Amino acid sequence: MSFDPAAATKATIDALGPEALAKAADYTRGSEWLSFWSVVVAALVALLFIRLRIIDRIDARLAKRGFALRTFLVCAAFLLLSAIVTLPWDIYTGWWRETAYGRTSQPLGDWLGQGAIGIVIGALFGALFFLGIYALIRRAGKRWWIWSGGLAAFAISTVLLLSPVLIEPLFNDYKPVPAGPVRDALVVQAKEAGIDPGRIYMFDGSRQSNNFTANVSGIGHSARIAISDVAMKGASLDEVRAVTGHEIGHYVLGQVWRMVIAFSLLAILLFFLADRLFGRIARAFGSDAQVGDPRGFPVMMFILSLFGFLALPVQNYLVRTGETEADLYSVQTVNLPDAMASALVKTAEYRNPRPNPVEEFIFYSHPSVERRVRAAMEWKAAHPPAETPAPE
Repeated sequence: MSFDPAAATKATIDALGPEALAKAADYTRGSEWLSFWSVVVAALVALLFIRLRIIDRIDARLAKRGFALRTFLVCAAFLLLSAIVTLPWDIYTGWWRETAYGRTSQPLGDWLGQGAIGIVIGALFGALFFLGIYALIRRAGKRWWIWSGGLAAFAISTVLLLSPVLIEPLFNDYKPVPAGPVRDALVVQAKEAGIDPGRIYMFDGSRQSNNFTANVSGIGHSARIAISDVAMKGASLDEVRAVTGHEIGHYVLGQVWRMVIAFSLLAILLFFLADRLFGRIARAFGSDAQVGDPRGFPVMMFILSLFGFLALPVQNYLVRTGETEADLYSVQTVNLPDAMASALVKTAEYRNPRPNPVEEFIFYSHPSVERRVRAAMEWKAAHPPAETPAPE
């Protein structure tokens, strides 16, 4: 009897059970609505800061400071204060809801502590980036938005370079994969791909999330592949090999540079639209600031939030393409389609495996689990294992 990829895919997804599938669908739909409501929250925050003239007052107190220091402090102040204002919303979306769906076991105190670190880092890096944007507006004139792509590429590359070294260790403990069969298998995979085996780590991802996950981060000498302890503890050796093959695919295919270029081009579009629409949106909020005035930073951040939401289909398409390529790399090089499928099903707990096509196109940063499992099963059908010759 010939192998049927469609039937195998259906059986793999159905094995989760109707209750788990319904829960995943409910969680996913709620997350999609939160994307929209986050834009509403950003609008309310901008309106609050403008109507209460909070940024105007901070800017007035810094009037005697130089442009660079004043701009940096105004942007940092807004990022810090707005994070405090939206803390109840962030607790609901980032901790309470995740806890209710069983996606995290992190205590609220630890979540708040790590969140505070993230807010400070985000405020510092965000203020530096927008200091660069406001400097471009002053120096480059009407075409400043063209140069914003270069600044975005530099900023993204800098964060990618520093993240594994300076940022990620603030949130998790990264260690080499312990000695044993798993490490031996991963060392072989790394060497075959031309990767230093010392760049494959395990981290305590269970501190923040119960999700089955792994990632590739960094660039150049800082690049590394990291596997959550959730995946290490809840997966078979073959599943770990398949997932690692996927992450190695991201690394060796050089997808990070394609993403840097793509998101830099999106930044140019974002700031072009900001240049054209800023005045109208600012007046609608009750602000008299111009696009190059740091007093209008709340408006700029709302435009960023709105554009990010509207550009979701483009951003997600780019990421999905990379994920599909990495899946293919894994099955081609590791050739464990069944293990890939069973590992992917573990991610269906927090991502509806059967979205409708429109939903997947707009909101999914990864191809649906059903689509990815089907691809693995089709690979299996096209590359059946060689039969062992019968003894004579």
